[in-house]
Amino acid sequence: MNPRVVSVIPKDDYSLLLTFSNKEKRIFNTAPYLDKGFFSELKDISYFKMARQVNGTVQWPHEQDFCPDSLYEESKPLSNKKTIP
Repeated sequence: MNPRVVSVIPKDDYSLLLTFSNKEKRIFNTAPYLDKGFFSELKDISYFKMARQVNGTVQWPHEQDFCPDSLYEESKPLSNKKTIP
């Protein structure tokens, strides 16, 4: 089982800065999902920024969410040399 999300910071570029239970920080890009079904509501940046950590994953008020394994496996590790915008 992959680590679970313990915190999320939604960014202006529709990415999520995630911290996982193993202390790893990773970036998940939601852009490829924004034209798919119920994820299209996330195009509204003010709604997108309502993302919250819930039970090891990320969820929005109208219950859009991602599988926690997908969040880990499809995200990219944050480089230690990179600053967070």
